Amino acid sequence: MIKYIMLVLFLVTSTHAFSEPVHHCSTDAALQAKKLLDFHFGLDDRTEIDEHVTALKPIKNPAGKGKFDVLEVYGHIYKGTYRMRFIYGQIPNQCLLVGQEILEITNL
Repeated sequence: MIKYIMLVLFLVTSTHAFSEPVHHCSTDAALQAKKLLDFHFGLDDRTEIDEHVTALKPIKNPAGKGKFDVLEVYGHIYKGTYRMRFIYGQIPNQCLLVGQEILEITNL
């Protein structure tokens, strides 16, 4: 029984230790994803945005020494899947969107 409890505690703590920290602009990125799909395809009740937002490696600011945070979100409309990346200024407790890209996932 003690081995079982120790195993459960190990799994819980190891899962928590390796979980990805949530970026403070994750919610904003999901909202921007919906807006970006609506901009490109119009309002469509089949639009879905994945709940998971992935923080990618920051990119260098081309006009200085700073960096930008990059958040990736996937969205779907009917049978289409789209990868969207949102680029934010690294400002604590603020979400300054400075760029975005959208790419359809396709088998060309």
